[in-house]
Amino acid sequence: MPESSPKENSNYALEKLRALLRHGEISAHGKLPTERTLSEELGLSRRAIRRALEVLEAEGAIWRKQGAGTFAGQRPDEWSDRLETIVAGTNFMEIMEVRLRIEPQLAQLAALRAKGSDIDRMRELANKILDSEDADAKELWDGALHRHIAQAAGNQLFLSIFDVINRVRQDDAWQSIRERARSNTNTISMSNAQHAAIIDAIASRDPAKAGEAMRQHLLMLQERLIRQTSMDHLEGDPLGEVS
Repeated sequence: MPESSPKENSNYALEKLRALLRHGEISAHGKLPTERTLSEELGLSRRAIRRALEVLEAEGAIWRKQGAGTFAGQRPDEWSDRLETIVAGTNFMEIMEVRLRIEPQLAQLAALRAKGSDIDRMRELANKILDSEDADAKELWDGALHRHIAQAAGNQLFLSIFDVINRVRQDDAWQSIRERARSNTNTISMSNAQHAAIIDAIASRDPAKAGEAMRQHLLMLQERLIRQTSMDHLEGDPLGEVS
């Protein structure tokens, strides 16, 4: 029986996709390229790609959502799909209050449990923020960094709660007010320095320092948001509600 060509070899496709998941460029939200794009970029047939993806899905390395695409990692909890309902009517002060309660704890746990590869990824994401030239990209990679810290904490329930909070970042009103609150050059520089301090503390396996660095980072953001919303109200442009 003749051997299949590399283009049609599903095992070869599986090896390529495993390498992509380990070292490749994946979007901030963990979304993989389409089957067609993977086929073109890897020089493999779509049939081989599809079969390899089926194996990775069975292993829990990826998950798929109809109409949304294929994502790296395990499928989120079912209740995470109901975020639209949960965040409706939430304002930024409530979000910051919750973030201040859980994210320092997540940073502490990450300092105890993060793998070397997790820390390397945190530094890569921090550099993505530095290299981004527009507010939308900075916000995207900032969310990815904070989520990776939450993921490195190794607590699925904490991560699910974090995802509820992180969903608000995608709201236009939330992004608009954050963009204005962080538009100051000094604020951006301080935020970048704080990210570096958080990651350094996690890399040093210092839970107390990591938690405090995260707390200071969020307190600065909260203060900037309060100041910005006060200015918005004075100018007749209230953005307190995120809905």
